Order: sequence, then C-alpha cells, then structure tokens
Amino acid sequence: MTLAERAMQRLEVWPDLLAGQASCGTGRALRSVHSEILHFHTDRDVDLHLTVPAIQRIRRDLRESTAVRLVPGSRWVTVHLDCDADVDLLMSLVSMALKAHLAEAPGTGPTSASCNFHRVTLVPRDEPYDR
Repeated sequence: MTLAERAMQRLEVWPDLLAGQASCGTGRALRSVHSEILHFHTDRDVDLHLTVPAIQRIRRDLRESTAVRLVPGSRWVTVHLDCDADVDLLMSLVSMALKAHLAEAPGTGPTSASCNFHRVTLVPRDEPYDR
C-alpha cells in the first residue's frame, strides 16, 4: 500500500469528508460540504486546499517542511509523501484546512477548485547510500 493510499484510507472515515473524482480531472478527491479539500494525484503527491489565510498564518513552518511545496498566490499546498511523518503532517494540515473552510463566509471562497497539479515540479530526493 502506498503512502497516499494509506492517507486516503485514514481520511475517508472522517465524517466531514466525502470521496469523489478530483475536479482537475486527475486522481481522487476528498471534499467537505463547502469545497474540495484534497486531491490525491499520484502515489506520493497530494494537493491540499488550505486557503490563503491559513497558508499566511503558518507560511514559515510550511516553508521549512521538506514535504510541502508552496505556489505563490495559490490557496493550495502540495504535500509530497515520502514517509509516515509526512502522512501525519498531512492529517494535521487537513484538520486545519477543514477549520479554515468553516471560517470562510459562504460564497467568499474561490469559484473553481484549481489545485497546484501541473503548477509544481517535484524533483525526486536522492536515495540514501551506504558508505
């Protein structure tokens, strides 16, 4: 089972999330009653609809994470799942995203769910080697 599959399996049982097809056309999505929250694009890459205010609030921490990619002006962050700690980070960020979407007044969010897919290039990390 891939890390993305494991994360999807854990999140599908959350009562505030429903599974479906991603509106960008690639992969599976989880959505709340307000909007799409996650797009699972590959076995390792997940776009998370965090909202601009939430991203601004924790921007410094997001930039320090090797798992998170930010796209300027985007309401989405891309999380690259390399290990179990990245899945745990994703779970925390999903919780934050759900709260951020509840805090937005109805009708003030984006009119489309344009995620970061095809806007972010992820370069594979070097594999560790034995000396």
